[in-house]
Amino acid sequence: MEINTILSGDVRSVLPALGDNSIDCCITSPPYWGLRDYGHTEQIGLEKTPFEYIKNLLVVFLEVFRILKPTGTLWLNLGDSYIGGGRAGKSGHAATNGIEQFRIDRGLNYGQPTGKIEGLKPKDLAGIPWRVAFALQMAGYYLRQDIIWNKPNPMPESVTDRCTKSHEYMFLFSKGRKYYFDYKAIQTDTKGNEWDKRARIGRKCFPTDKINGIRATGYYPKANKRSVWTVNNRPYHAAHFATYPPELIIDCIKAGCPQNGIILDPFFGAGTTGVVARKLGRNFIGVEINPAYVKIAEARLQQELGIFL
Repeated sequence: MEINTILSGDVRSVLPALGDNSIDCCITSPPYWGLRDYGHTEQIGLEKTPFEYIKNLLVVFLEVFRILKPTGTLWLNLGDSYIGGGRAGKSGHAATNGIEQFRIDRGLNYGQPTGKIEGLKPKDLAGIPWRVAFALQMAGYYLRQDIIWNKPNPMPESVTDRCTKSHEYMFLFSKGRKYYFDYKAIQTDTKGNEWDKRARIGRKCFPTDKINGIRATGYYPKANKRSVWTVNNRPYHAAHFATYPPELIIDCIKAGCPQNGIILDPFFGAGTTGVVARKLGRNFIGVEINPAYVKIAEARLQQELGIFL
């Protein structure tokens, strides 16, 4: 199996050619439902309903499940969508080409179908991240954690009947009950408490010690990473489509893939996963349906890493 490469084609056709139990980790962010047209007739994300979208993602991630090693993990970044209502644009005039003006203002280029969707109403939050998470759980994955990606610089929204959205989800799934997870690689320093003060003077807590009235059973100078990750949006300048920032997936790679292991990104886009993987001493396999985006990723890998594909 060739590594550090981009496989061009529909992920649903490409993945069956990869061997069973051959990948250490999968880190990816699929196209979100009903937000952007990425320029390919077979793309995922433009389905008429979120349920069709989830079904297509399930096909992909069942293949990923097969490809993952028994100790493998899947780190899945997904944002949510609102059910469109076919309303007028911000200016009060109907938007052109069926795209509402507020979507254009947000850099989105696709208008959702406005027909009825069973169980959902116009303006409903679709709840797609959790619907996908539960579908994968039912299909055999272990749903281990929901991580909140907190965005200090979210995309502005002109809404007046809800808050501006400033978070997305990063779900951690595993193939088996026991799996590779290097928690020490992503631990953080303790600070700002009595526990930390004792670390500075090198004192260990003994069973008779009490801190804030709680009996201490040992001292840990490091803390486990918490489940809210604060990372600024930082899109790649050469891509006119959404990319997650490299900083978001650094700890996914450190914790989820051993050195020299192989990371799969079935929605490779601008190649962020590949770039960060190589910088951290891991290998990658990317899959991308749009040839134009493959060229963008190849140019980026060449520019940042000196890798010629």
